[in-house]
Amino acid sequence: MSSNMTRREFSRFALAAGPWTVASRAAVARGGSVNVAPRDYHFDRTISREVLENHLARAITMEGLLNGRGDLDDNVRMLKHIGAKFLGRSLCLWAGEAALLRNFDRAREQIVKVFAADPEMIVQACIFEIVTAQVDQVPVPDWAFRALDMPVEKRNFRYEGMVYEKGRFRDHWGRNASVPDVSRPETQLWFHFLAASYIDLGVEAIHFGQVELMNGQDKDLAHYSRVLDRARSHAARHARRRMLICDAHVPGGGLIRDGKLLLDFHSFPLRIMEVPDRPREGVLKVGFLDSLYGRSRGGLTPSGWECDHLPYLAEIDNWGASKHPGEPGQGGVWVWGYDEITWFAHLSEQERNDWLRYAWNWVRKTDPNGFLQMPGSRTLRSPLDDQRWYFANTPSAAVPKGYGQEETIRAIWGADAST
Repeated sequence: MSSNMTRREFSRFALAAGPWTVASRAAVARGGSVNVAPRDYHFDRTISREVLENHLARAITMEGLLNGRGDLDDNVRMLKHIGAKFLGRSLCLWAGEAALLRNFDRAREQIVKVFAADPEMIVQACIFEIVTAQVDQVPVPDWAFRALDMPVEKRNFRYEGMVYEKGRFRDHWGRNASVPDVSRPETQLWFHFLAASYIDLGVEAIHFGQVELMNGQDKDLAHYSRVLDRARSHAARHARRRMLICDAHVPGGGLIRDGKLLLDFHSFPLRIMEVPDRPREGVLKVGFLDSLYGRSRGGLTPSGWECDHLPYLAEIDNWGASKHPGEPGQGGVWVWGYDEITWFAHLSEQERNDWLRYAWNWVRKTDPNGFLQMPGSRTLRSPLDDQRWYFANTPSAAVPKGYGQEETIRAIWGADAST
């Protein structure tokens, strides 16, 4: 995409590129739907590429859906209305481990409403690249020790047993908030406790965060392989459809051990490139920074099928604000001085709608292995106006600060020729 594209050309590309057809656009414009065969969302123990991609084609970030973010009833209404099938980051707990068990209790009650709306939906939880000293307050259950063939004892988890021993990434996220080392037994104990607990709640997918920060002592991926194998073994016995769908951010293109892919799909930020001479504009470009387009590695998947490139999600990511929010030229991953979702939220409603159409079509046209993960609920960092959260919901009494993208998401998905 040329960086000197005018706004009118930008909007025209958003409507013309990719899978849109004249008939499907007309049908959606009339408020109708496209009359084609329904997608297959069925899986059990393994998932075919077709079914996996069907879910990824209806993926939406719903950060905090099950841990107190937004109006649950209106969120579930929106998800059913737009036809969402993969609910990314729904149980998204970054640090704050002292409240972990209370969050589990709330999620256990709330997830019932999600599946009552649509039992085919996949709910995703997260195991991130962070551990804080608060883990010292969480008791280790007996079953977690037994799963790792460790002696059962009465104790809490140990922060010092999870961090890198030689100080790497210590306090990386702040005081007593570090990147865990996946090669350490205590980290593996913690990861299995989280994964199994999520699965027992009804979760069928886990995002494992920035895995390449955590495998500094696991270059042959033997430890990550064991972590994922244990989680999948627990899912085979306890998950709703007897499997766990795993992904992570993979700047290196993916985790492969002995020709086998460790993850079921990959994910990565969109990596939006700002257009500094056109206020607030951002475009997508192959090869910009470490974007994943064309680089998702292939091999033998955990479900047993081969691929040259593993399917992946491209998401509108969050990470904060620069020292000069709202200004171009801050370098690196900043988009007009913001992270991706905060930049997106600062566009006008029409610009947001047009940009979603553009991004969906650009990703599908540029790399058929990639799918745009729609923004539904996500944290913002906007120091200038103190905006804190993005909700795609249509504004209402339940969500007065909704940004209003739900009808656009529904239209984009409805116009997808392969619906």
